[in-house]
Amino acid sequence: MKTSLIALLLAFAGTAQAGGTPDGLALDADIARIEPQVIAWRHDIHQHPELGNREFRTAALVADALKKLGYTVQTGVAGTGVVAVLRGDRPGPTVALRAELDALPVTEPAGLPFASAVRRQWNGRDVGVMHACGHDAHVAMALGVATLLAQRRAQLHGTVKLVFQPAEEGPPDGEEGGAALMIKQGVLTDPKPDVFFGLHVGPGPSGSVSLSRERVTAGSDTFVTRIVGRQTHAAFPWAGIDPVVLAAQVTLAWQTIPSRQSDLQAQGAPVISIGRINGGVRQNIIPEDVTLEGTVRTVTPAQRDAVLARLQQAASSIAASAGGRAETRITEGYPSGRNDAALVDRYLPLLQALAPSGQVALTGGSYAADDFAYFSRAVPALFVGLGVTPPSIAPEAAAPNHSPGFLVDDAALRVGVRVQAGLMLAALGATGS
Repeated sequence: MKTSLIALLLAFAGTAQAGGTPDGLALDADIARIEPQVIAWRHDIHQHPELGNREFRTAALVADALKKLGYTVQTGVAGTGVVAVLRGDRPGPTVALRAELDALPVTEPAGLPFASAVRRQWNGRDVGVMHACGHDAHVAMALGVATLLAQRRAQLHGTVKLVFQPAEEGPPDGEEGGAALMIKQGVLTDPKPDVFFGLHVGPGPSGSVSLSRERVTAGSDTFVTRIVGRQTHAAFPWAGIDPVVLAAQVTLAWQTIPSRQSDLQAQGAPVISIGRINGGVRQNIIPEDVTLEGTVRTVTPAQRDAVLARLQQAASSIAASAGGRAETRITEGYPSGRNDAALVDRYLPLLQALAPSGQVALTGGSYAADDFAYFSRAVPALFVGLGVTPPSIAPEAAAPNHSPGFLVDDAALRVGVRVQAGLMLAALGATGS
């Protein structure tokens, strides 16, 4: 370590405990002692993944571990969420940390000794279930952080609030869930956090740390557009209105919204992706209608409003030009998330010291969406990235999040624990590292 970790913690702590006897090596030594348990937690959770709003086993594991550490634990928040509070021996701010409980409807290939073989019903379909976004790592690392903070309770100036959130990937159809429901049920009160930390794993050199000065995640909305024509025999297309052709024209027109209708000098471009096209029942019948389903990713609220308006206008105008019509339904998703600029300036040097390489990659943010954005809109927040690609995999071959090939290097977990514990200790004015 180029700089004493404890010196940095003191430098960034708002209130330093006078007369303490800090040990700059204690944090890393303690992480080494708990690392096998952190890895075991991750493997257990990975092997038993649960979908959004159904994380019963995972929530029980988390609650049990936190109670044994001396936290005051509340369960059943937003369905299966767990909120834990630990009050330090001295007064100070409330500092929150989030980890997500849910997995994805992705079928995991065999190979890992702790691979998931779980199958469940999801929105009426039988699906495999896998921690393909790294939430198993998030929970395990947060429990590691919880352990380190509990060991240092006497040194903490303030209160720890750990938020284990269900349904970050979205609840089942017809249900509420996630960060928005936790906020609705009071997670940001009693006590109200003064600062909120979060971390997300992804492809990148194992143990690498990244940070954005401004936008962290994109806003994400979903759409369903139904192009309605007039059904006819495929031999006589002039006798009908072909919604397949119209759907193709609409698809191409939508791609000009990012490339030709967005000011790319002012901000990042929006992303419009169509993930599903449905229409027709037979090869020799031009169908009555075609449905397009997809997502819109935007970087600001103003851009979101403009893109969604243009998307609907383009579909309606193109369909009407041939005598058809377009019906578009927008489902609002997560807003774009941003880091608090003052927190970035305050904690960037500390993060650089906590990162194994001494470097933190500054990025322009991601087009992924995350409902941590709801927390960051209500409380000053800092969201950090952690690379977890195993060293045996070439960077260009690393599978992305949400892929069945997504892998987490267990060695990266100690870095995630170190980074998050270091931030929490600094914000809580702890002198002992």
